[in-house]
Amino acid sequence: MRGGHHLLTAGVTALAPAIWGSTYLVTTEWLPPDRPLLATTVRALPGGLVLLALTCLLPTGPWWWRSLVLGTLNIGAFNVLLFVAAYRLPGGIAAMVMAVQPMIVLILSALLIGDKIRGTHVVACLLGAAGVAMLVIRRTGALSTVGVVAALAGAACMAVGITLTKRWGRPDRVGLLPFTAWQLIAGGLVSLPFTLILEGLPAALTGTNLLGFAYLTSFGAVLSYALWFRGIERLPALAVSFLALGSPIVATLLGYLFLRQKLATVQIVGVIAIIVAVLLAQTRPPGSRR
Repeated sequence: MRGGHHLLTAGVTALAPAIWGSTYLVTTEWLPPDRPLLATTVRALPGGLVLLALTCLLPTGPWWWRSLVLGTLNIGAFNVLLFVAAYRLPGGIAAMVMAVQPMIVLILSALLIGDKIRGTHVVACLLGAAGVAMLVIRRTGALSTVGVVAALAGAACMAVGITLTKRWGRPDRVGLLPFTAWQLIAGGLVSLPFTLILEGLPAALTGTNLLGFAYLTSFGAVLSYALWFRGIERLPALAVSFLALGSPIVATLLGYLFLRQKLATVQIVGVIAIIVAVLLAQTRPPGSRR
């Protein structure tokens, strides 16, 4: 893949974590309080069913269980943990904890895909984590242990999901939309029984709640995951994982714009550090090709 095309693909893929970065604001401001499982199910299942109805293509052979595994890791379990972290931690702190995800991908891609660990990758991991810390660190009270554990587990889910999606690829003659639909449906079905048993359905929803759910389904699931899976196909696993660091940048900027949160100099330095880390992760060895 040529350098210009590689960066263009990375830029398009980066739209997905940019959308996910808005999840923190939507969760805290628009959705019913303390409903992470409901948010996960409504985010994934309706959009997946719509895509399946449009494409009319079901998995075959091993792709039944592979779709279940990928849907659980990439969407079902990941989003449950994401929303638990978002409800129990400040959005920036949740993003900071989940910044360990590229480091996990670095190890898994070496073990499962055979990618070589380069010094540039290690520097990018450290720089990216430091940038996220500078971007979101604030003086806060005691942090929720459940929230921190959920954020760490969510990072692990995303890392394993990226690596397995890259390793297994996509079935022959199956388009990106049905591939996305299978995972959205699998993720939604995994979270559905937990939603009904542990949370139940709210007695009433406001217009703002409905708007928030509509946003999560359309942009936060269908569009973003289609772009994300496209990027995993075309980019190295580690390069894709670093693009997820754009999420805390967007979360911080939205907090500055809509919640009147101040943007300190150290946070600006953090943004620059993350951008440099992402660019370092996109570099490829001389002579490498897709």
